[in-house]
Amino acid sequence: MTIQQAIAHPGCGCDGQSMLKNLISIDEALDRIALHAAPEGGSEVLPLGQAAGRVLAQPVRAQGMAPPFDNAAMDGYAVSTSALRGEGPWVLDVVARVPAGQEATGSLAGPSAARIFTGAPVPEGADAVVMQEEVTRQGDVIHLRRRPAPGQNIRRAGSDMAAGTVVVDAGRRLGPREIAACAAAGAGHVQVRKRLRVALLVTGDEVREAGASRSTAQIWDINTPMLTAALAVAGLDLVAASHGADDRAGLVRQLGEMASHADLIVTTGGVSVGEEDHVKPAFADLGGTILFGGVALKPGKPVAFGRIGSSFWLGLPGNPLGAFVTWQVFGTALSRALSGETATAPTRRLVVTTAPIHRKAGRCELRLATVAGVDSQGRETVTFEDATHSGRVGRLPLADGLMFLPADAEALPAGSFVEFQPFCQT
Repeated sequence: MTIQQAIAHPGCGCDGQSMLKNLISIDEALDRIALHAAPEGGSEVLPLGQAAGRVLAQPVRAQGMAPPFDNAAMDGYAVSTSALRGEGPWVLDVVARVPAGQEATGSLAGPSAARIFTGAPVPEGADAVVMQEEVTRQGDVIHLRRRPAPGQNIRRAGSDMAAGTVVVDAGRRLGPREIAACAAAGAGHVQVRKRLRVALLVTGDEVREAGASRSTAQIWDINTPMLTAALAVAGLDLVAASHGADDRAGLVRQLGEMASHADLIVTTGGVSVGEEDHVKPAFADLGGTILFGGVALKPGKPVAFGRIGSSFWLGLPGNPLGAFVTWQVFGTALSRALSGETATAPTRRLVVTTAPIHRKAGRCELRLATVAGVDSQGRETVTFEDATHSGRVGRLPLADGLMFLPADAEALPAGSFVEFQPFCQT
């Protein structure tokens, strides 16, 4: 389902034509991020064991065949199928023993067998391995009742990787699967992009550290620990985290300092149009370029993206759920692009709603959703809240992702297809 452009709708002013006309769609915002964001910083070479979570700067090629030789897929006996005359059963002399890690010496000739263990080289002349449970051994003789097929239980040299082939391409983030392939390719060291340096600035005189004492007009700071965790999960290097000054001149100083040593500045709050919203004016004072400012979505409409000198800026709304949602949609895509990942935009898939939805049209709504299972037709289903509240995060631990409600949809019956972006994407 394509997220549609916002449309005019009568009602409160926040979703009226005058407010929506300068907003862009979610997909247009992602396109602008993809257009302007390019990998920052250089690269470095790391031991493979220290490279988890990093993005490859150069492809990894297999240094040789994998496996490097024909080897046994299980414990048993290596035999030559052409030496098994008649219909059987066959009686074969055990003439060798080949443990894993040792070279196979000699070769099989005639009706004979070699005791072999998983991963050991198959001796010359053998073309099958019979699992030990299928033979009866008496002393140095085995009795074989069923004829094995040529190639049975043998892992052929190069069957996993051919020498010189690319096994993990540049731009891929290294997780356990990629690390396994790199190790099999013989890559003890890999060239990766340097970690993206991020500075976090959370505004709002009313916020205090979680758990600290507060007045009746103050709230605990959700955005700092929440976004610090999000940056850590994304493998980014948090070089500074500050509470923003609540005046324009102070923000100019803070943003200027952050721009001098961070590749990406993330701010929360102060990006709307109120008289206490100083982040955009401070950004302008520093000569920053706004690449978009305002997206037709709920929550998170004021989200902004721009550049100050060589640093990029992502301005998230101050409401915690709005900050979380806009980081998931835009922050994830931006940090991936700046880190050099090939796949930047988080993937979405279609799911089916389990209840009817009634809402105000005008902006695409991103609503928390939980995967419930599958329906009678095998389609993935989700459950969800009746509405989206930008300041509430208590239900976040129960949600699996975000469902996208199209901008022009006022009502969706139960059983409707909607797009769904999961939180966990590896």
